[in-house]
Amino acid sequence: MSGRLVFIAFVVSLGGFLFGFDAAIISGAQEFFGPYFGFTGDQVASINAAPTSAAMFAMLIAGWISDKIGRKKVLIIVAFVYALSAFLSAYASSYWILWCARFIGGAAFGAALILAPMYIAEVSTAKNRGKLVSIQQLNIVIGLSAAYFTGYFLQQSISEAIQTSDMITKENVWRWMFGLELIPAVVYFFLLFLVPRSPRWLYVKQKNQEAFETLERLHGTEKAKKEEFLIKESLKENDQKEKVKISEIFKKSLRFVLFIGLFVGVIQMITGINAIFFYSTSIFKQSGIGTDAAFASSVLVGIINIVFTVLAMLLIDRMGRKPLMFIGLIGAAIGMFLTSYGFGKATYQLTPEKIAHIEGIDASKLDNIQNVIYDSDVSFKQALKGALGDQKFVEKQAEIIEAAGNLDPILILIGILVFVASFAFSLGPVMWVLLSELFPNRVRSLMIAFVGFVNSFTSWVVQRTFNWEIETLGSSTSYFIFGMLALIGFVVLIKYLPETKGKSLEQIEKELVKA
Repeated sequence: MSGRLVFIAFVVSLGGFLFGFDAAIISGAQEFFGPYFGFTGDQVASINAAPTSAAMFAMLIAGWISDKIGRKKVLIIVAFVYALSAFLSAYASSYWILWCARFIGGAAFGAALILAPMYIAEVSTAKNRGKLVSIQQLNIVIGLSAAYFTGYFLQQSISEAIQTSDMITKENVWRWMFGLELIPAVVYFFLLFLVPRSPRWLYVKQKNQEAFETLERLHGTEKAKKEEFLIKESLKENDQKEKVKISEIFKKSLRFVLFIGLFVGVIQMITGINAIFFYSTSIFKQSGIGTDAAFASSVLVGIINIVFTVLAMLLIDRMGRKPLMFIGLIGAAIGMFLTSYGFGKATYQLTPEKIAHIEGIDASKLDNIQNVIYDSDVSFKQALKGALGDQKFVEKQAEIIEAAGNLDPILILIGILVFVASFAFSLGPVMWVLLSELFPNRVRSLMIAFVGFVNSFTSWVVQRTFNWEIETLGSSTSYFIFGMLALIGFVVLIKYLPETKGKSLEQIEKELVKA
């Protein structure tokens, strides 16, 4: 495998890095832009979910557009939109500007997640395709970690910056968080001009000379001739077939693989991974661990995510898909149950001493709830809202809950880390591998796009409702539900999930697709 191929795969999958960075940076940024604008919990949830709502539709059309104008051209547009989204987010002056900025960024996310693996597969040989495509998943988790590090160091710099300059403050630190995304987006944009156009797309467009020259630069003359022969044979075979209609994916013969694909796509998101990534800093702050430690704990989440993603990449072809999924789902359930237990045994009490340390509130408004012990975060938040009013509650709730909470932050941290490690070991990387193997060649791209849409829609629902769950059901119940869903996923998949390790795509199709 040549260094040029690795470079191309790395550059193209930088969209995954940006996806991961943006998905995680919101976790820290919302702690500042929410109070800055006085957003309600529902508005914050809406801003968090905006990228996903755009991504799920972009996934459906990105492949079709790239068939018309080329993978490379669409990826360059994607990089530009990433940069535009970062710029507009950093300079947002209202709810709608911030929502729209993140919405258009979501369109870039969805397109990048579909197109990068497609492009990499089209410039790779069968021998190195799996390793090169997996670079995107690694880039995603590196992006997540980079965002957590960024949030942590910006949080650490606030007090120092206030003493020395006015560049970074609590009022504008969220703008820096979003704005720093502009740097990798611009780098991504310019590096894409260094990668070639997809040789397979060039053959489809009958630009045979450029296509062969690209293959020759990538693989050498001998391999280029073999790849050219395979591509041309594949194109001839496809020309002889009728165009695939969307109704085909619902045929009786495909029901089993469609069920498995959809179930895995839904269970990946409904167990709560994006609730953790998007709200990790807030979760740790409400555990009473402290603001600085909350940002540091988010960094730890990112590191654990990378380590166990790499471990899964090393083991997936040795252990198989099923063992990784089963170990991961059990671990995810245990992690969520631990987190649920940690919040469930918590109590909340505001003493005069604790109130005195909270700046920016009228202490007299809290007289009625002083020294009252609450055994539920829901009842405590309701009492706070009644005493302070909606706007001041939104602004100060994390700080007050951090001061009043009596719980075990280490237990909650362990629960979150066990969940993230389990997800990174299983549902994260294994889902896309399964989807690329389960579906027959003829309908693979269509079925993956459909499952990707459902997967993104499920993610949107989780992000959009998580704040409501926490406010209405409480933290303990919310994480318990996530744990139960992971357990249900384990029970269903242990019965129905087939093992695809070591089997050719044709063998898998013969075994799973019944005429």
